[in-house]
Amino acid sequence: MSPSHYGAERGPFSISTDPERLDVDVIWAWLRESYWSPGIPRAAVERGIRNSIPFGIYEGPRQVGFARVITDRASFAYLADVFVEPGARGRGLSSWLMEVIAAHPDLQSLRRFLLATRDAHGLYAKHGFRPLARPEYFMEIHRPNTYPSGGDPSDGSGSAG
Repeated sequence: MSPSHYGAERGPFSISTDPERLDVDVIWAWLRESYWSPGIPRAAVERGIRNSIPFGIYEGPRQVGFARVITDRASFAYLADVFVEPGARGRGLSSWLMEVIAAHPDLQSLRRFLLATRDAHGLYAKHGFRPLARPEYFMEIHRPNTYPSGGDPSDGSGSAG
């Protein structure tokens, strides 16, 4: 792993921020079927990866998970596009991924680290995330139909991306 790339090893699994290791086809296939980015174009996935710190989870050379952190590396970060493929679930990889993300040198001393999730509150709570202390301070621009075949994540299915 290059000195500019961060990662960890655990048994047959590894986590790396090296974008050269990412299997964009795997990431795109999963994200375009996810509840938070249905129909996302491949070009949008590639652009998102380029403009984030990407974390790939690998079993040997095969990618089995992914997350990315959108950040200025000084005060703010947003965790997005977290997934572990179904065949690799139940092995603690999501929790380990969160530990590796939290330990990343560029993500220390951030003032705010956000995420959105429909159904993984328990996982993220174990790693320090809490409901917004002052939700009335936050605003958003929400464009639910950005992708051609995309649905509206606010229709009760939530959002995570």
